[in-house]
Amino acid sequence: MGRVIAITNQKGGVGKTTTTINLGAALAQKEQYTLLIDSDPQGALSIALGIPAYDLEFTLYSILTDTRIPVAAVTHHVRPHLDVVPANIDLAGAELQLVAMMGREYVLRDALANLRDKYNFILIDCPPSLGLLTVNALAAADEILVPLQCEFLAMRGLDALIDVVARVQRRLNPKLKLIGIVPTMYNPRRIHARAVLDKVRATYPNKVLNVTIKESVRFAEAPEQRRTIFEIDANNEGAAAYRELAEVILNAQPE
Repeated sequence: MGRVIAITNQKGGVGKTTTTINLGAALAQKEQYTLLIDSDPQGALSIALGIPAYDLEFTLYSILTDTRIPVAAVTHHVRPHLDVVPANIDLAGAELQLVAMMGREYVLRDALANLRDKYNFILIDCPPSLGLLTVNALAAADEILVPLQCEFLAMRGLDALIDVVARVQRRLNPKLKLIGIVPTMYNPRRIHARAVLDKVRATYPNKVLNVTIKESVRFAEAPEQRRTIFEIDANNEGAAAYRELAEVILNAQPE
């Protein structure tokens, strides 16, 4: 039975898409059949992996607004062991349409139900909001992974996110578990970054993973070239960190 992991943080620019892509690629390299779901109307994950998202007729929007369309009909095979359900700006209209649907929080969960036997992992790249798209991802997921940029404003948003997760656990998905918080864009030379990381570890004991994704220009260069960090620089420190994160995920016992 495959594991569904929502990669979420309502703060934008904290490394959700970078983490989804490179964690997915690392799992795929370990021959884990992995599906990435782009749940952000910006379509950054899709574009970064070479899918012409804005030219597509069928995307995640199609699945969420027409339950007759199977996930397989919109899935793209992008690497060995790695598939993608893409998104584009059409997805921005999905939340308005979901509001009127019966069981609107469970549309994505129901769409993914038949895929758990096909994939070892399904990773959902959530949008930078706590709206219905994110709620759908949390209702569909078994686990949550929270990328956290090591800066003050990103840290401030954690309380709101943890509160939303708790409400989803109570009302929609009691089996939802937190894998942990993964620090991203970390520069150990910056006093502020070190202070934020220490504060998060103190505030959320045993929730911060022992994997830190350090700041690297390679993470900006890779999507421009429609490649993963492993394809652009396999020996990069960031590539090593995502391989390590994949091992943590494979061995995780969520709390």
